[in-house]
Amino acid sequence: MSQKGHKRRLRPKHKILAAMSALVLGGGGVVFVSQGAFAGQDSRNAPVTATIDCPDVGDKLENVPDQARNEVDANLAQLDTQVADAYKQLSSGQANRKALLGGLKQQRDKTITNLSDTLGKAGQKPAGLQGLSGCVMKEAAAADPADEPAAADGSQDAAKQSAPQQQQQQQQQQAKGGPARSDFVAIGNVKPNVRKPAARGGASTGSFAVQCGRNENGHFNPDNVIVAPGVSNGAHHMHDYVGNKTTDAFSTNNSLAQSGTTCTNGDQSTYYWPVLRLRDGKAEKDAKAPGGGQDANVGTILKPKQVTIEFKGSPVSKVAAMPRFLRIITGDAKALTNGNANANASWSCTGFENRQLKDKYPVCPKGSDVVRTFNFQSCWDGKNIDSANHRTHVAFADANGNCKKGFKAIPQLVQRIVYSVPPGSRFAVDSFPEQIHKPVTDHGDFINVMSNGLMAGAVRCINDGRACR
Repeated sequence: MSQKGHKRRLRPKHKILAAMSALVLGGGGVVFVSQGAFAGQDSRNAPVTATIDCPDVGDKLENVPDQARNEVDANLAQLDTQVADAYKQLSSGQANRKALLGGLKQQRDKTITNLSDTLGKAGQKPAGLQGLSGCVMKEAAAADPADEPAAADGSQDAAKQSAPQQQQQQQQQQAKGGPARSDFVAIGNVKPNVRKPAARGGASTGSFAVQCGRNENGHFNPDNVIVAPGVSNGAHHMHDYVGNKTTDAFSTNNSLAQSGTTCTNGDQSTYYWPVLRLRDGKAEKDAKAPGGGQDANVGTILKPKQVTIEFKGSPVSKVAAMPRFLRIITGDAKALTNGNANANASWSCTGFENRQLKDKYPVCPKGSDVVRTFNFQSCWDGKNIDSANHRTHVAFADANGNCKKGFKAIPQLVQRIVYSVPPGSRFAVDSFPEQIHKPVTDHGDFINVMSNGLMAGAVRCINDGRACR
C-alpha cells in the first residue's frame, strides 16, 4: 500500500485512523487501515496488514539436473529464509519499507545468481530468473483487535472470556499476524459445492485404507525434505507427521526404507501437513524455536481427533502402481502471495462435508468438528518420482476424471484430519511468516515408501472394487 511523502493536516476521521494504526502497531503488527472503511462501511472490516510478495523462483524451474539439485534446493531455501527474515523486520513496525525491499532485492539477486550459475555449470541455465529478485508489499485482511470469529449461529461471541483476557489474546494474535475475522465463515452459510465425476465402465471403484494413528509419538519438525532437503527449518512452520518415524530434512530414500512406521500394515510412507493451532496466547513448547514462535507460529498445537488415510481409484480407468519414493505435494504453502493456481485447501465441518472451503476457515456448529481434507494428484507421468518444481511429474485429473496425455492414473491419496475446536475459538494453520496464516495456504506432503508388494496389493484392491484395510 503506497504512502504519500508530504505532510498533511489530519481530519477527524483521519485522526481515528491514525489512532487505530498506532494502537495496532504498538502490539507489534504491521497494520495499515483503509480509509474507505470510514465511508459508511463497517469499521471492523477496515484493518489490512502488509506482507511481502516475492516471485516463487522454485515454481519456475522445470528441469534441474541431478548433480545440481542439492545446491539449487539450498539456494531456494535461502530465498525463503530471506523473505521470512524481511517479514520479521517488517512486523516489528520499525522497518523502512523502501529500504527493506531494496535490501531484500540485493540478497535475492545474489542468491538467484548463485542458483543460475549452478544450473549453468550443469548445462541447464534458464533465462529470466534474475528478473524474479524484486519483491513488493501486499495487503491482506488483518486481525481486528476488537473482533472474535462469529459463532456458527452468527452471534458475535461464543467464547466465554473476560474482556481483559480477550484483549490480551487479540493483541498477541495481531502481533503475530493472526487470522482475520474475515478469514472465518459459518459453515451453515456455505452452499453445497462438492461435485464428483460419475463412474464409467472400466472405473476402479475400490479403496485401500491405512491406519497410521494421530501422531501419538509426537513427531514434529519444521523441515520439508521434499522441497528443502538437507535444510533445517526449511518449512518455517511446524509439521505434524504420521507413518514413517524418522522423516526430517536429512532423510534419504535409504533412511526412509530402513525406518519404522506408525502404520499398522507396515506402510513406511511419510504423511505430513502443517499443524493447526489455537490462537490462545499460550506458550507452546516451540514458542521460542524455529518453525514455532521464531517464525510467528504461536499458540497451542491441536492434536487431531482423527486421521484417515485412504487411497481411491479413478472414475474412468484402472490405476497403476505408484513407484516407491514418489513425492507429491498438494496445495501451495505460499498461495497468499503466489495466487491460487496451485492452491488446494479444503476446510469443512463434520456433517457438512459436501461444503468445502478453499480460502476460509469454517466455524462449525456445536457438536461438529473442523475437518481438513487433502485430495492429492492422481495422475503420474510414468517416469519421475519428483520434478524440479515438485509439481510437473504429477497432475490432477480433469473434471471428468481423465488424466492428460502422457499421464496415467495412480491411486489417489485422500487425507482427512479432524479436530475438536472449542466453539468460538480462533485457530490457524501454521505458515511461512509472510503468508500470515491464511487458510488458502494449507497443504499436504507425501512420500510413498510402501513396499512394492504392499503397493501391488493396494492396486489390486482398488481395481477389483473392494474396500481393503
